[in-house]
Amino acid sequence: MPGRNPGGYTSPAGITLVVGTAFEFGEFRLDCGRFELSRGGSAVKLERKPLELLILLVQREDQLVTRDEIAQHLWGSEVFVDTEHGINTAIRKIRYALRDDPEQPRFVQTVTGKGYRFVATAAELRQVSSLPSAITGIAADVDLPTQPPVGYPRSRLWLAILGALTALVFLIAAVNLGARGWRNRFRSGAARPEINSLAVLPLDNLSGDPSQDYFADGLTDELTTMLAKNSTLRIVSRTSVMQYKRVHRPLPEIARELGVDGILEGSVARTGNNVHMTIQLIQAPSDTHLWAESYDRDANDVVELPQEAARTIAGQLDRAVLHPSTPRFVLPEAHDAYLHGRYLWFTDHNDRAGEYFKKATELQPDYALGWSGLSCYYGAGAVEGQLDPQQSLPAEESAARKAVALDDSLPWAHHAMSAAFFFARWDFPGAEQEMARTIALDPRFAEAYHLHAKMLGALNRHREAIEEEKKAIEIDPFSRPYEMALALLEARQYDQAISEARQRLESNPGEVILHWMIYYSLRGKGLEKEAAQELEQALLQGYGKKSPASVRAAFQQGGLQGLTKWQLNDAQKWSATHYVAPYYFAELHAQLGHREQALTLLEQAFREHSPLLLWVQNNQPFDVLHSDERYRAIIKGMGLPPAY
Repeated sequence: MPGRNPGGYTSPAGITLVVGTAFEFGEFRLDCGRFELSRGGSAVKLERKPLELLILLVQREDQLVTRDEIAQHLWGSEVFVDTEHGINTAIRKIRYALRDDPEQPRFVQTVTGKGYRFVATAAELRQVSSLPSAITGIAADVDLPTQPPVGYPRSRLWLAILGALTALVFLIAAVNLGARGWRNRFRSGAARPEINSLAVLPLDNLSGDPSQDYFADGLTDELTTMLAKNSTLRIVSRTSVMQYKRVHRPLPEIARELGVDGILEGSVARTGNNVHMTIQLIQAPSDTHLWAESYDRDANDVVELPQEAARTIAGQLDRAVLHPSTPRFVLPEAHDAYLHGRYLWFTDHNDRAGEYFKKATELQPDYALGWSGLSCYYGAGAVEGQLDPQQSLPAEESAARKAVALDDSLPWAHHAMSAAFFFARWDFPGAEQEMARTIALDPRFAEAYHLHAKMLGALNRHREAIEEEKKAIEIDPFSRPYEMALALLEARQYDQAISEARQRLESNPGEVILHWMIYYSLRGKGLEKEAAQELEQALLQGYGKKSPASVRAAFQQGGLQGLTKWQLNDAQKWSATHYVAPYYFAELHAQLGHREQALTLLEQAFREHSPLLLWVQNNQPFDVLHSDERYRAIIKGMGLPPAY
């Protein structure tokens, strides 16, 4: 059946709709005349454009259909459509409807850089009649003459047949043109469906190079930020939408899960010094395409692209908010390094992120975002116990001050400054002041609420800390899934912490920190056997294939004490070649009942100005030290309100 074109009505989109013809392949039936796809006798929902494309592919069975051909057939002169992304969307919806795997296609094969091919085997694909039985029955019962009646001109017979066919064609055309007419009226003059909330799905990386994922994610992040800044729309945070990266699911379904009525999706391709970005705006409940645009930029001009696109989208929806400001020049190479750093930072590779943040500031010393990123790197490294605070904390504060001096309107800069006041100076009022400035600049900055909650917890203001975490979760329910459990743990609300962590584990099974939250909570409740089981899970999951046998042996031989000794031994080995915070050793010694060693190590942490000490009063293993004067001297020296 290659290249079949059996005749019929050609739609305004250029698709031949074969009256009375249907195709069966696998468990599916494609009825061209009825314009319907079904599976096992039940209709399969597929929008008009994807269905038109499926008909085209099936009719051209086993032949390559180029992207140019598809664009011409589906849209013709409808120049407002970004056909490149429209084709990608249509193919994605076809594959979802057919339950087809793009990696191992059963029906639709991608010919990279060219187009698509329908690849059902000849045994699977069958052409059948779709005419109703009543009509086919009439045709079977009537003896049609093989010759015209005597005296009836042959030309009149064909004119009569042609007239009947023409009437049928006009009937189908009237229905189709009517639908298109309503659609065009909507596009040209009718009011668009109102959109109040929007999610920016991760831009597809079409560069053909997986190493460019950071660039696509970076533009997604910046586009999200600029839409929040330049519109009155409620914009879903980046971490909430990142779970849908490379996920091929119906957009209305994604929108329902995210609680939005608009979706912005698109792609970006970076080849050499050229950047091509396509985006389209979709009214999610009806899956209606409202607007699409393509942007071609030289790499030197890509810095302003997210803001330009955001303002256009906000204008399309009449939701624009103007922020008059003087554009700041950003060196493209510095911007690229910053995007790479942010990508690594958000994927928990802080050590590697620091390299790119440093590169950004070296390439452009007056780049505020680069300095704010570098400050976050130093601060996070000290808090995680991976960097010596005696070197990293002064660098954290210096970078934050440069960021604020360069751009006082940048929320990230004030966020970094707040962290520096808190971690590097133990200046709690100063940290609160900078945090207030951060939230005033961006009230929907989830990271700021997370940090504020940690500050409040250290100051024994646990009720307020939990409320701040609730705000962060409301803004971004998928970011830092362990933070609420941690706030509850620090407030000694162990049962609530366990419940929160276990609930989060259902949707984040790979988040090892949640196992640690459960472990500490069980230990706080005095349930040592259960705590030991959870600690074993945390260690096995955290260390991967590194030491499963030794972890299991330690658990079997010594239970909770055995696992704690295993941790201490492992940390001592690691410290021979890497920095390990003395606070971490102090905690392990306290858990083992080594009072003197724990106090000595806490005093060392105090001399190093370790930010981990800020939460020492919330850490249950140190409760046995609260009456010791050496311990109290540390709390007083830090300026913390005592919790003893």
